[in-house]
Amino acid sequence: MRASQFFFNTQKEAPNEAELQSHILMVRAGLIKRLGSGLYSWMPLGLRVLRKVEAIVRDEMNKAGALELLMPAVQPKELWEETGRWAVFGPQMLKIQDRHEREFCFGPTHEEVITDIARKEIRSYKQLPLNFYQIQTKFRDEIRPRFGVMRAREFMMKDAYSFHTDFASLEQTYQTMYQVYSNVFTRLGLKFRAVKADTGAIGGDGSHEFHVLADSGEDGLAYCESSDFAANVELAEALPPAGSRASAATVMQEVETPKQTACEDVAKLLGISIEKTVKAIALVAGGQFYLALLRGDHHLNEVKLGKLAGMSDFRFATEDEIRVNLNCPPGFIGPVGVGAHVAVIADKAVALMSDFVCGANKPKYHLRGVNFGRDLPEPAVVADIRNVIEGDASPDGKGVLSLCRGIEVGHIFQLRTKYSEAMSATYLDENGQTQVMEMGCYGIGVSRIVGAAIEQGFDERGIIFPKSMAPFEVVICAIGYDKSEVVRAAANRLHDELLAAGVDVLLDDRGERPGVMFAEADLMGVPHRLVIGERGLAEGSVEYKARVEASTQLVSLASAVEFVQKLA
Repeated sequence: MRASQFFFNTQKEAPNEAELQSHILMVRAGLIKRLGSGLYSWMPLGLRVLRKVEAIVRDEMNKAGALELLMPAVQPKELWEETGRWAVFGPQMLKIQDRHEREFCFGPTHEEVITDIARKEIRSYKQLPLNFYQIQTKFRDEIRPRFGVMRAREFMMKDAYSFHTDFASLEQTYQTMYQVYSNVFTRLGLKFRAVKADTGAIGGDGSHEFHVLADSGEDGLAYCESSDFAANVELAEALPPAGSRASAATVMQEVETPKQTACEDVAKLLGISIEKTVKAIALVAGGQFYLALLRGDHHLNEVKLGKLAGMSDFRFATEDEIRVNLNCPPGFIGPVGVGAHVAVIADKAVALMSDFVCGANKPKYHLRGVNFGRDLPEPAVVADIRNVIEGDASPDGKGVLSLCRGIEVGHIFQLRTKYSEAMSATYLDENGQTQVMEMGCYGIGVSRIVGAAIEQGFDERGIIFPKSMAPFEVVICAIGYDKSEVVRAAANRLHDELLAAGVDVLLDDRGERPGVMFAEADLMGVPHRLVIGERGLAEGSVEYKARVEASTQLVSLASAVEFVQKLA
């Protein structure tokens, strides 16, 4: 590709609305252009990157035996009503009407559509298993679109759906897709982790997320360096401390805490460790008032809490509800002396604590030396309701947990019969009996991968793309291309030879100053740069520089093609 025949629209300034580096750099490098809130045009340079990601995804899916199709983006309301998701999917769904006032949605996902295909087209166990996939535009009406393509309303996704006669077959395909995803992200040159995850609104049983590791990631990940354990913080089990609860050693007493409402401040005032404090979080679920107890330095895990019996619809109590039930303002509430109308849920770590500090249910006071069984009843429910922290014991018993941040770019689910049963997707088994199909679901955020890759690779000069997804593998910067016949001839010849060798090369033939060519190549994330000038040509050489290196080296012009082919 010749730069003079391409379209570049790089910018020096960052867009005002951009928060993440990926958003800033994608706009500055001319990969995307904003149309509206959460809506972006993929410009020619950005589309080259997107298509390379798409090609690797498609290649790995095809090699795994998945069959590509393309389903309509617009879906009828009736399908979603069959699964009950028309009402419960929420405001993320963009609902529309046609001229006949029939209702549709712009598909955020395609479980209903593919299940409709399966129930109409699959009749016999002999046709199974099958795995269909598509790479298609999705739309989710994000309440606050932000971070560029990382949380856009319209995005490119690969979604696949498999159908099976039994769970064993589903598990086999699930493991195949797990490996496919690992292959995809490895080929893309990304640092990633696969973690156990919550199934969320999609539903089903087993679930794994694939995260690109980046400090800007929205998701917290827990992993064990001495084993293969890894899980989303939402799902990672927090084991209680080893041993049993110590016996009470002090008498419970009130202590004045006139301004101290946070555990950190209470601990500082009393000269104790925050690990000796307990915080009470007031909740309401099913008309019942609850206190959830956590160690002062721990944080509530809402996903875990929501899975407890009767807590699926929990919410945080209002200040008025707290005053009515505890006769105390927030900041000083605790579990001692509460009435039978207050249900207590204690985290496993709290249940093992003794002589702890908690709110006194009295303004400006806390209690110290509090013990279960003596000063208050044993908690009615003891459960893991907290996020894991650095240094917690790994759930697999093989070490301790470390934490990192990740950007979710893929998710695989064992849907089981959630959709097939609701939509009567059945087949005839070998005995002629009707059976419900087992299903799996496998998604990759194709456009999101581009943003995630940039969050993982950038510096003060711009994007650092892996070779496999860069818009061009190599750029030839021809110094004086518009003035020197020698440079022009050598640059043209090298460009053509690289193309013939299968290298995705860009020849900068615009006659720009070297600084401009270098800066734009670095901004766009081209991994390798060859510089051709009269001085080097006189010695039969060109200058090579890797995007991630500060130093340059001279390469023989005669062996330049072979040299480039060996570059990682």
